[in-house]
Amino acid sequence: MAASGFPKEIAILAIDPRSLRTLMNRRSFILRSIGATLALPKLPSLMAATVEGNAALKAVPGAGAGVPRFVAIGNLLGFQVKQLFPTTSGREYEKTTLLEPLWDNRSQLTVFRGLDHGVKGGHFAVHSFLSGVLNSEAQNRPDGNVTIDQFLADSVGYQTRFPSLTVGSEGGIHGGCQIAWTKSGVRVPPVTGPAELFDKLFINDSPERQTRRVQENHLQGSILDSVMDEANRLSRQVNKEDKDKLDEYLTSVRDVEKRLELRRRWATQPKPNAPFDKPANRNMVEDLPLLYELIALALQTDSTRIATLEIGGDFLPQHLGIKRDYHGLSHHGNDPEAIAELITLEKYQLLHLGKFLTRLSKMNDGNRTLLDSTTVLFGSGMGDANTHKNSDLPIILAGGGYKHGEFREMPREGSRKVPLCNLFVDILQKMGVETDHFGNSTGRFA
Repeated sequence: MAASGFPKEIAILAIDPRSLRTLMNRRSFILRSIGATLALPKLPSLMAATVEGNAALKAVPGAGAGVPRFVAIGNLLGFQVKQLFPTTSGREYEKTTLLEPLWDNRSQLTVFRGLDHGVKGGHFAVHSFLSGVLNSEAQNRPDGNVTIDQFLADSVGYQTRFPSLTVGSEGGIHGGCQIAWTKSGVRVPPVTGPAELFDKLFINDSPERQTRRVQENHLQGSILDSVMDEANRLSRQVNKEDKDKLDEYLTSVRDVEKRLELRRRWATQPKPNAPFDKPANRNMVEDLPLLYELIALALQTDSTRIATLEIGGDFLPQHLGIKRDYHGLSHHGNDPEAIAELITLEKYQLLHLGKFLTRLSKMNDGNRTLLDSTTVLFGSGMGDANTHKNSDLPIILAGGGYKHGEFREMPREGSRKVPLCNLFVDILQKMGVETDHFGNSTGRFA
């Protein structure tokens, strides 16, 4: 977050109406606020935007049991698919080495093979796991390479204190969590450990800090109102091409308005009581069970309904008695010893996925369980790290009211595999989002 409390990718500076003519003459329109900057693009004909009315957001604290929720867990380096996928489709599929830790949960999940994104790029394409779109190909797309969690956060996330939670590492082979991306192509910085996640969920601001936040919100709201008033007046003075450019840019401003309104609604609302003392950060391996527990509590307390967790950035095998690093092991070159160590790492991850599903299944959510209300997606944007393949993705879907208990090997759609984004369309619709397209989808998953 910037010093002003706005997201890093959104920067708005206050505009002095008396200097507006000078700014227009320079064909530059800069909005000013507290702490950061964002210059709008130069436009050939003044500046404008088609600004929608500022409808009040209907944030509903604790909006009742049974509301749909979504959790995605991404592995940065994929899985050993030969030890993951069964050979028998349907409900009578056999237990494999990597499915063994999930065997008690098999009636609550579905294993998919054949869902794909059709992208290439090796390790540097894993960011497409929840979007289906490479960063390099996102520039001219209406929603860029937005990931499903952030699409949901924009659509329905403002009913809770946190539109979404992104948990992961700022370390690893990419120098930071790659699982969540906004429509503007900006990586969402993760909450990096259980201590930080605990504070976010349960620790209230001091009275002084709450007062300061209320004052900041009021000031920033006044600035945004002024900016939008000026934009409305200018919108009638430019050509269509410039209006489209500025309207797209001011979408970021409207996103800030939503976040500011969210902050206002929750500024004086106390957070839930902490169920245990604040934990200390250790490492991703040892912290993984606690991160899952905190995500479950975030869902149960309706602090958020959308969460992501990325595993791999600083998942250090040494804490499981393995000396080689995870990335190096992923390039195993078919060495049996390296593959055996990878399977140890992957079984550990699947073991705690199973415990997370079991935990959700034991949490009441009205007249059903929290797992019934929560769609859990587990997988990777990497099919085979050894060969840098981004196809044959390992995908497991659990909970969410789906009919589970199968291994489904998907047939091709003509010359291509079924897009994973087709499943994302179905998830979005189950979450109450009216859309028939997402990423590279070709329809809704049947």
